[in-house]
Amino acid sequence: MFAVGFFMRPLGGLLLGSVADRIGRRNALTVTILMMGGGSLLMAVLPTYEQVGLLAPVLLMIARLVQGLSIGGEFAASTTFLVESAPPGRRGFFASFQYISTTIGQLLASGFTALLAMLLAADDMDGWGWRIPFAVGAAIALVGFWIRRGTEEAHPAKAALDAGHRPPLFEALRRYPRQSLLIGAVTVAGTVTYYTWTTYLPTYAQVNNGFAAADALLAGTIALAFFAVIQPLGGMVSDRWGRRPLLLVFAGGFALGVVPMLGLIGSSWISLVLVGCAGMVLLTGYTSIAAALNAELFPGHVRAAGIGFPYSLAVALFGGTAPYLATWLSSSGHPTWFPYYVAVLAALGFGVYLRLPETAHRPLDAPSPAVTDIRPGSYRVPRQ
Repeated sequence: MFAVGFFMRPLGGLLLGSVADRIGRRNALTVTILMMGGGSLLMAVLPTYEQVGLLAPVLLMIARLVQGLSIGGEFAASTTFLVESAPPGRRGFFASFQYISTTIGQLLASGFTALLAMLLAADDMDGWGWRIPFAVGAAIALVGFWIRRGTEEAHPAKAALDAGHRPPLFEALRRYPRQSLLIGAVTVAGTVTYYTWTTYLPTYAQVNNGFAAADALLAGTIALAFFAVIQPLGGMVSDRWGRRPLLLVFAGGFALGVVPMLGLIGSSWISLVLVGCAGMVLLTGYTSIAAALNAELFPGHVRAAGIGFPYSLAVALFGGTAPYLATWLSSSGHPTWFPYYVAVLAALGFGVYLRLPETAHRPLDAPSPAVTDIRPGSYRVPRQ
């Protein structure tokens, strides 16, 4: 059921990204949050299998489909909104808040669920308590809807709308195939390492190092909090020195370091925290600037749909499957193979980043260097 939502993301990125390009980023963002809130509300009030039979799993699947579509569109619309709202020379800093908000949401959700588990008896949690987080999520979505309705459209998007630009659904893929492939290639290493370090690392420590579940989850929570704090630093560094240096440090660090870093996790809880935080520093070289880099590769009139589909497709194929692949390898008796898988993808990512044009210091809607020449340094303009 989880996978159903994940593989709806590319469709959401394409459809709702197109909505953002055609009627504005703000309007698309209001649609995505209503869809996410509606899916959460449906989960909160779902009837049980004993009450309605097969209708219960059907309704659950519908809720996951809606949420998967919403997440795909959310990244596309929010990425373009953040970057287009940034003043000159601050796009990386503004873009870093993409993963700050995502991480804070993860921390609040896991913390609230842990609190419920402490306050409720196990039978109550299994019987009805699990519905409470979904009901709270639906209520928060209404607050988010109210906030988004009051925001102003980003200036580049508003100018395109005022000029009457209404691009067809597949315009970005048809006219800018190289940028689409480039976003997918840029995303693969980033999404695999992101889900490995933020989702799978506590499980890896339990399976391979014998950590208790509570200790491993606490270490992961501390690393996530540290990760959220350092995102703006990565964004600011990229505004000063460019996107490529951070990406190369990220990919090179994981290509060479993921195997020894995971090997350093012993029986000490402190070792797990330190390894988690060290990986988060490297990961920030990708996450803090991913939104800015993606937005800088597409022109404004197709930016959201152009980002949404290839990014979400790469996440679904590589990021969402990473924890499952790691679990399968472990259950097959090969738990040490997964770090090498991550290292190989990071090495391939390093090769992609070497060929990536530097986009940090050019005007947002200047002609993309990815159209004609992607050699490093092939497009240079004075810093804004």
